[in-house]
Amino acid sequence: MGRTAIIAGKGELPKLLASKLSDPVYVTFEKSETPINAEPLLARIEKLGQLFKDLKSKNVSSVSFAGSMSRPKINPLKLDRHALRLAMSLGKGDDGLLREVINLFTEQGFQIHSANEICPELTLQKNTHWGAKVTEQDSQDIAKAQDVLAALSPMDVAQGVVCAGGQVLGIETIQGTDALLDFVARTPDNLRRSQGVFVKMPKAGQDMRIDIPTIGPDTIDKLIEAGIGGIAIPAGEVLILQSETVRQKIEKAGLFLRVL
Repeated sequence: MGRTAIIAGKGELPKLLASKLSDPVYVTFEKSETPINAEPLLARIEKLGQLFKDLKSKNVSSVSFAGSMSRPKINPLKLDRHALRLAMSLGKGDDGLLREVINLFTEQGFQIHSANEICPELTLQKNTHWGAKVTEQDSQDIAKAQDVLAALSPMDVAQGVVCAGGQVLGIETIQGTDALLDFVARTPDNLRRSQGVFVKMPKAGQDMRIDIPTIGPDTIDKLIEAGIGGIAIPAGEVLILQSETVRQKIEKAGLFLRVL
């Protein structure tokens, strides 16, 4: 049986996945700290063909993508044929780009393992509830946010929406969750009818092998700063980093987390 490579972005998730594996290869595109149980491999996005060769030489048969990755700056003069193919997908939106990444790796014979395959404990079961009671208004706001996300999914736009008192206060775009919550934090009190709810979930048809929505303690801090009353997520489809810390922060602040 072959080894697993972690294609590591930023954050703690790549290191957490590596800690759950035996003898993983830890791939980065810039110099960074490597977990002690992993073999480091520094790669270049322009030379994906060399990455594929290196992985095969190290008996890697599967890969897992983890951590946040910004769209890379690419030197078009240095692209190999694999990287050129990827670069041509940059205008197709996040879903189109990620599908092309998956295609490139699977065509080379690599299996793709999602983060929740390696660490199933990072997701929560349906009807899990932490913290404060969910009001009728909260339930209505959750439903409205879900409707907004469902409507936007075909356009490859959002994984998160904040609704308060039946109004949409913000929609997550390419800038990410923190930017959304910072924007909501600046909403004047006179425009709010209630504290509101942040709903975070994957887009319809999103390939969960490579791009799973994630929250952690910093997300809860942002919710508190934004004056939002709670968060709702779907069962098994959102990763929670440092879940016990997340739960403690939610309960201490009087917020709620509901798993749909």
